[in-house]
Amino acid sequence: MREYQQAVEYEEELLFEYLEADNIDSFREVFGGLYHFDQAKWFVKLEQDDRLRMYGYLSPEEMAAVFENIGEENEDYEAYLSEMDPVYAAQMLEQMYADDAVDVLNEIDHIQAQGYLNLMEDQAAQEIRDLLHYKEYTAGSIMTTELVAVFPHQTVKSVLRLLKREAPNAETIYYTYVVDDERRLAGVISLRDLIVGEDNDLIAEIMNKRVYSVSVHEDQEEVARKIQNYNFMAVPVVDDEDHLVGIITVDDIVDVIREEATDDYSKLAALPDEELGESGPFASAKRRLPWLLGLLVLGMATSAMVSYFENPLKELTVLFAFVPLVAAMAGNSGIQALASSLRRIADRREEPGMGKNVAKEAAAAVLTGASTGVFAFLIIFIWKGSLALGLLVGASILIALIVSAVIGSIIPLVMTRLKVDPAFASGPFITTLNDFISILIYLSLAAAFAKQLL
Repeated sequence: MREYQQAVEYEEELLFEYLEADNIDSFREVFGGLYHFDQAKWFVKLEQDDRLRMYGYLSPEEMAAVFENIGEENEDYEAYLSEMDPVYAAQMLEQMYADDAVDVLNEIDHIQAQGYLNLMEDQAAQEIRDLLHYKEYTAGSIMTTELVAVFPHQTVKSVLRLLKREAPNAETIYYTYVVDDERRLAGVISLRDLIVGEDNDLIAEIMNKRVYSVSVHEDQEEVARKIQNYNFMAVPVVDDEDHLVGIITVDDIVDVIREEATDDYSKLAALPDEELGESGPFASAKRRLPWLLGLLVLGMATSAMVSYFENPLKELTVLFAFVPLVAAMAGNSGIQALASSLRRIADRREEPGMGKNVAKEAAAAVLTGASTGVFAFLIIFIWKGSLALGLLVGASILIALIVSAVIGSIIPLVMTRLKVDPAFASGPFITTLNDFISILIYLSLAAAFAKQLL
């Protein structure tokens, strides 16, 4: 791997030299020998003048392969397209797989996108327009229409001949889908089955009629989960009348998993969806401020509650030294339960039954709370020489851990039942809420047993 990377770095240096020297033939030879991913990685390093020269070196089809590997998170699509000749840009988009072209057009200005569509050939433009109409984050929005479909009455020989002719334009040929005369999905046959089959075998005789499909309206995260669970390399997409309209391949699902993971991470950190991309300090502050203000209000409620207990416990100032300890333990328990609950919901291998999951987290919290509570009691008793104080802190930790675990596990489940993304049960929100509840438990117990503590 290291040798390969060193070779790529050397070739990248050559590319810069050939570009500056206007040596088109040498540039094309070295650039064409790179993987498309490495081509794209090198392309985004270029300054505008170098990119303009590069557009003259590569055909729209060659540039399409670069664009397909830049990555959706890149925010410079519009700038790249704007510096190209409009006809060149339209031809490049036309050469891309339809789903990848849709990803690019969704990242740029709507009017600019329509302009490129108007410059394309009618058939290619219509395919892309059809995909653009599907709701974002659905199977329809990520599928591709570049597929090979055959009929049951065809022979293995004729299908292999068809695949050989259509393979350059198809997203994948490992699965070939079988449709009836009305293009309703009827079955699937693998490339392996075609190769080992006899030339005169009918597709109807060797195809698998038990074919798994997804609806164009299905959420992309659910599609990703199904492909992961069944180890599919591709899955067909059908409309409401079971007509085959496209396929989703495993490389599309890798992008979906990365996108969903990034989205969940930002929500768990109480960050807006855009925050993990590149942005200036003012833009970042503007997006973070509403979340922080909301957490500030909840934090102020905690401060007000602590202030309320100051007078009843003014002669027991030692109690306030252990407030951070109880709050931290409860926060950790809540985050652990939250993570476990979210993982269980995301996995979906078993239906997330609320009672069962909450009981499991509560039982775990009882065991961990009892262990840490006893440990805290022993340390405080030895340190402060107070049996009552040790019992108070230990009991508070036990109760706070149980309550925090229940909260951390139940909130995502409730949000799932309400059809709200459970990732919005963000870590900072759960932590701040558990701070309030755990401190309330601790100070309430202290107030109730203040006489024993004096």
